[in-house]
This record gives sequence, C-alpha cells and structure tokens, in this order.
Amino acid sequence: MSKKLGFGAVLAIVFGSQIGSGIFVVPSALAPFGIYSIFAWILAGLGAIFLAFVFAELCSNFPKTGGPHVYVNEMFGKIPAFFTGWTYWLISWISSSVVVVTAIACLHPFFGQHQSPYLYLSLEIILLLALTYVNCKSVVLSGKLEFVLTLLKFIPFVVVPAIIFQDFDLSKATVLPECAKMSFGDMMLLATSIAFWCFIGVECATTPAGDVENPSKTIPRAIILGTVSVALIYLINNVAIMGVIPSETLANSKAPFVDAISVVLGRNCSLIIAIITSLVCIGTLNAWILTSSQISLGLAKDKLLPKVLAKKNKNGAPYVSVLISCLGMIPILILTKNENLSSQIAYIIDFSVKSFLLVYTICALAYLKFAIKIHSFKKILLAILALTFCGLMIFESSLESILIATLFTVSGIFVMPFIPRKAIDD
Repeated sequence: MSKKLGFGAVLAIVFGSQIGSGIFVVPSALAPFGIYSIFAWILAGLGAIFLAFVFAELCSNFPKTGGPHVYVNEMFGKIPAFFTGWTYWLISWISSSVVVVTAIACLHPFFGQHQSPYLYLSLEIILLLALTYVNCKSVVLSGKLEFVLTLLKFIPFVVVPAIIFQDFDLSKATVLPECAKMSFGDMMLLATSIAFWCFIGVECATTPAGDVENPSKTIPRAIILGTVSVALIYLINNVAIMGVIPSETLANSKAPFVDAISVVLGRNCSLIIAIITSLVCIGTLNAWILTSSQISLGLAKDKLLPKVLAKKNKNGAPYVSVLISCLGMIPILILTKNENLSSQIAYIIDFSVKSFLLVYTICALAYLKFAIKIHSFKKILLAILALTFCGLMIFESSLESILIATLFTVSGIFVMPFIPRKAIDD
C-alpha cells in the first residue's frame, strides 16, 4: 500500500504552486501604479482568499482526485466537467513552460549575458526531465521535494524584507504619468489583474485528493492557511521592493527582487540571489507538474480522458499522465526561443490567467449551486464574492485575451469523439 500526502506536503503544494516566478517580475509591472499597487496586492489577495475558501469547501464535500472538474461534474454534469477539466489540464502545462524558462533565466549571472539561447534551452529541458523523473517515481517523493523547496523559499521571503526595510522609504513609490491619467477604478482593476497572476494555483492542492490523508480536512486547512500566508508574503515583499527602488527605475527592472537586494547589500550578492530565485521557480514547477498529472488522472478515472492516463506505478505515481504533461511543454520551450522571448512570456501569462479565471468562475458557480441546494446564506455570500471578483478580472481583460482563452476550452470538441458515449451519458 502506497503512502499518502500529509498536511505538510499539501501545504507545501499550496505554497509551491502560488509562490513562484511572479514575485520576481510582477513588481516591475506594478511599479507605474506607485503607492496604489499596495491596494492592488490587497484586493488580489482577498480575491485569492475568497477562491481558497470556495475550493476548500468544495474539496471538503467532494474529496476526489482531479480538482475543478470533479466539482463541476457534481453540480452540472459530465459535459461541462469535461470542458472544465480539459481547459484546466491544457493550460496547466502550457503556462508551466513560463516557469521552466524563468527558473533557468534566473541563473544568467553564472552564464554571462551573451550565451547561445540553445544553452538555455538545453538546461530547461534537462530541468524538466529531472522533475519528470521525480514525479514519475512517486507522488510522495514529489511532495517531499516540494516541502524541502518550500522551506528554502522562506529564507529569502522572510530574511530579505527584514534587510531591505533598513533602507526603506515609501516616498519612492510614485505614480508614473501613464497611470496618473487613469481613473482610480480603472487603475485598480488593471493593477489587481496583474497582481492576481501571482495567486494562480490557489486550487492546486485539491487535485491530488485521492493521494492525501483525510483529504476533507487536510486540504481545506492547507489551502486557507497557505493562501493567507502567501498573500502576506507577497504584500510585504512588494512593499519592501517599492521602498528601495524608485518607481521609474523599478518599472524598467528585469529582476526587481535581485535589484532591490543589490541596492542594500551590493552586487556581490547576485549569485546567491540567482540560486535562490531559481530554486523558488523550480519548486513552483514541481508543484505544477504534480498538479497537471493529477488533473489528467482524475479525468481518466471519470472516463473523460483515455484510461491509459489513469495508470499508476507501484509507488502510486500516475507516470503516463506525468510524461504527457511534461513532454507537452518541450515544443513550447522550443517555440519560445527567439529574440522576443520576454514579450512571448508575457503573452502566455496573459491568456493563461484568463483561462484559469474561466475555470475559477465555473467552479464558483458550482459552489453557488451547492450553497443554494443546502440553503446556506453564508456559503451563498462567499460564492457571490468569489464570482464578483472573477467577473471584475474578466471584465478588465481585452477581447483578444478572452477569445484566446476560450479557444483552449473549445479545442475540447476535437477530443470528445474519443470519449465513450456511455461515459458522457452516465
């Protein structure tokens, strides 16, 4: 009998899936908003906490492997569940390619500025294959690795702000002209949508429910505690960075976290920070590989994807699901190797967030239906708050982003013919 994940491993997945490359790039994107970016972090954090409660409640009542599609299936049936699960699985490994690139890019001080892009590509594929091996070996081994990497994350995210606050001056966080022309409402919507990218993954801990000890209690506690902690970590670190780098400089920084440390401790610390930031991204990547494989595993168990994806080895690892999810990233890594890499990454992030928001919205609707069914005013209110947040974030999006995100869902039409009719009709 294979061992199951405990509270520590699940909490590590919550941290690992949310704390990743975002903290190293988002402060630059929020710099033009100046002091108002603090409110954006608070609003994004509150939205993430609302969603954390929604997923915690759903998982508590339906503790099955797979995550979002499980809850949609319970409330709306097989077809909506398939499209939800398909979208979630597809975008989980597509967006993970950004994390692979960032994990290796963080190490550029070791390689110099003018290395061949094929060196970086080779290292990205090696990293991906190494984590593929770990996740194919055992779910528990992957969870233990995530726990260790999560412990390492707390070193920079706790110690570094304490150091930075010694030279802290919030007057440096000024609103730049391009944002000063915007209304307060528009500014908050745009800034909050940018900040929310860092919280994508709030639901990840629900996907391996079948491999978790007492999932109906363990997972909700981990999701809520983890998301609240993540929100505080992001807010403290972003405020610290804003207080040592002027907004004009921060807006043009490619590595705001590293630059902030350099201001306080000098450039000699860049190699140490490079290693730390890379490890943080590796932890996020490991969490998403685990999540992606569990999504397809859950879909296969519910006969919404080919049953081969449900195969496990003797240690309980869904090795076929892991291999497909990881191998699917390699073409994306190859395609992003060009001179416009940074803009392509931003492009992937943009439609990825919108795709995740579509998944979050239908899950919140499923929770609303569940809350109405059991006549719980408190749960209905929570569902409405989560839906309102998702609606505002989608409303802020461009039509192009929404159309691209929708295409991932629509692509499931081409997969449906390979699903047994009986599985849909049951």
